[in-house]
Amino acid sequence: MTASTIDTMEFRKALGSFVTGVTVVATTQEDGTPRGFTANSFSSVSLTPPLVSVCIGKVASSYPVFSDTSHFSVSVLAEHQKNVSGVFASKSPDKFAQVDWHKGVTGSPIMDGAAAWFDCETYQVIEAGDHIILLGKVVNFSTSSASPLGYCRGGYLTFSLSQDALAAASSARVGAILESHGGIVMLEGPDKVFHLPTGTKLDPASAPDSLRGVLSKLKIDAQLDFLFAVFEDAEAKAGAVHVYYRGQVIGDLPQDSAVRVVPLDAIPWAQVQDEAVSAMLRRYVKERREDAFGVYVGDANTGSVQPLAKSA
Repeated sequence: MTASTIDTMEFRKALGSFVTGVTVVATTQEDGTPRGFTANSFSSVSLTPPLVSVCIGKVASSYPVFSDTSHFSVSVLAEHQKNVSGVFASKSPDKFAQVDWHKGVTGSPIMDGAAAWFDCETYQVIEAGDHIILLGKVVNFSTSSASPLGYCRGGYLTFSLSQDALAAASSARVGAILESHGGIVMLEGPDKVFHLPTGTKLDPASAPDSLRGVLSKLKIDAQLDFLFAVFEDAEAKAGAVHVYYRGQVIGDLPQDSAVRVVPLDAIPWAQVQDEAVSAMLRRYVKERREDAFGVYVGDANTGSVQPLAKSA
């Protein structure tokens, strides 16, 4: 494929597979009024000097203001601030009246309760096709313990659910649904029963009973992307919880007789004897085909799937 044959919509969809944070970029206009918009194009650039960047489309209504501003702020939104993201992604004329904010040292508005924020002086404006890259020199910043709000494939992601569940559990099983070459990685036991890679906790890789430790022992290099399911084990002691992530194998799998790549349309359901895992995998197959994932929360028998909240 060449640049001249790239399908713009498919290209945009592919870019949407990259998980980002959600920010509000804001400045103060010449008349003193605040101006801001929601963006997920924020990135770090340099430590010395401390530089960050934001991309702004030339067709955006905020483009004339930000292309000529001398200062701006970037507020990294926390999980509880989906409403703030929605406000600044809208065309509402009174966005700043709907949120709590304060001014930074440059005069730029900063969102209260953000996971982190950066107050910047404009360092450089770079032409980049149908966008500009706005480089900012950070003059002040702050961070908090709040979990950041994530964004991928048109929906919001939250990261604290699995941490909260594991913290409250008296025992746990932490597993992964890993994709590789069009199938998922399963382990075949000597009794011909198939199961997913699991541990009693997520980290560290040096712990043989952790999920990353199990993967390390199997010589499986994997990237864990998203939380997929959190459910209590109704048959185990109180407080037992299962947490499963979805992800992908990086590179080749080891030549291990127990490691199998099972095509999504050929999972040996009769040999997946854990009913809760079987039900979870059936949902995974369905949502993979529809390319519409959610997070299951409940117990092994009843619960609900919380879909990714669509952006405003």
